[in-house]
Amino acid sequence: MEVMTPRGPATVQVDEAAEPRLLLVLTHGSAGGVDAPDLVAVRDAVLGAGASVARVMQAFRVAGARAPGSPARQDEAWEIVLSELRTRWPGLPLVQGGRSNGARVACRTAKAVGAAAVVALAFPLHPPGKPERSRAEELRGAGVDVLCVSGDRDPFGIPDAADAARLVVLPGEGHDLKRDPARVGEVVAEWITHYA
Repeated sequence: MEVMTPRGPATVQVDEAAEPRLLLVLTHGSAGGVDAPDLVAVRDAVLGAGASVARVMQAFRVAGARAPGSPARQDEAWEIVLSELRTRWPGLPLVQGGRSNGARVACRTAKAVGAAAVVALAFPLHPPGKPERSRAEELRGAGVDVLCVSGDRDPFGIPDAADAARLVVLPGEGHDLKRDPARVGEVVAEWITHYA
């Protein structure tokens, strides 16, 4: 599925649960894709928990860019994609999320798109080595419950438990959360069932 945005087309890969109870929309990090190990593991786990999953390749990545550009432009394009998805699944509760930069987008736009909750995988609390440039306000400003899943070796930092509804820190994991992606999927699947 393709959705046109002011930044060009975004693509959406959809996996539908047999009897969906909610829609989970996920997206990638700045230079990544929707086939990142943690995103695939989350998809697999939540399908079994009754969630349909839409994985969105944002327009900037479809165009080949590795940097998302301004947050305002990225959020505008994201909101258009989510509007299209809400039209396709009008009666399902929406949970949105992503990894790294995608988690930031999900937090910034949660209220605007009517999300019930946000899944923030490897939320980049600050640039590596620059803790003074905290992005915690994006977590606090989501306006909905946020699940943060981080690795204890993430150079982008680990959010404070007070800034999320739930914080899960996985030992031995870095920013890519690829050491045990199935565990990431289990954590998310268990948590999102509260929003169905």
